[in-house]
Amino acid sequence: MFTGIVEEMGAVTSMEKTLAGTRLTILASTVMGDLKIGDSVSVNGTCLTVVTKGERDFSVEVSPETLSVTALGQLKSGAPVNLERAMKLNERIGGHLVAGHVDGVGIIRNRHQDGNAIVFTIEAPSEILRYCVAKGSITVDGISLTINDVSEKGFSVAIIPHTARVTTLGLKQPNDTVNLESDLIGKYVERLLQERSQIPKSAPVIDKEYLRKKGLL
Repeated sequence: MFTGIVEEMGAVTSMEKTLAGTRLTILASTVMGDLKIGDSVSVNGTCLTVVTKGERDFSVEVSPETLSVTALGQLKSGAPVNLERAMKLNERIGGHLVAGHVDGVGIIRNRHQDGNAIVFTIEAPSEILRYCVAKGSITVDGISLTINDVSEKGFSVAIIPHTARVTTLGLKQPNDTVNLESDLIGKYVERLLQERSQIPKSAPVIDKEYLRKKGLL
């Protein structure tokens, strides 16, 4: 589990593709502190497992399934990536609860300046937009952001200068792709409502009288 508060930008130093999958080696500094083999780390919003660790870099393996549903397959040597270690339960959650399970890929359709902020309009699949609400949360390439507006085809978010400096979003331009993860709480609420809608409106009240009539008391 993550918070969507990016700790640093790392850089891809190599991307080895094999029949079994892909191995990314990433140069980093801040996240290297207590990182261990087997730990989870968010790479552009995708939860991956550390398989090797050096003094200044670490490697993660990416399955074909992950490559098919994220934008990680488009990375090349030298590409910057957003990095975040798994959250600790005894620390503040600065963003929102992020699973690191990418729901789909969005496309930046517009970027413009609004005062000191940069506003991005992102086209997104319908299965992601169903969970998007104005002032709600969404994860874009591992960054916890607040949704400004929602349309039939996408949504808009604004980033402050600090976010532009310390994450890859400040480098993104129209037609670039981004990994998207919908708000986790929204998914659970939808699931609970689906279960509730399947309960017959005339469902009996299960109390002592009902159990006595059924011969269960």
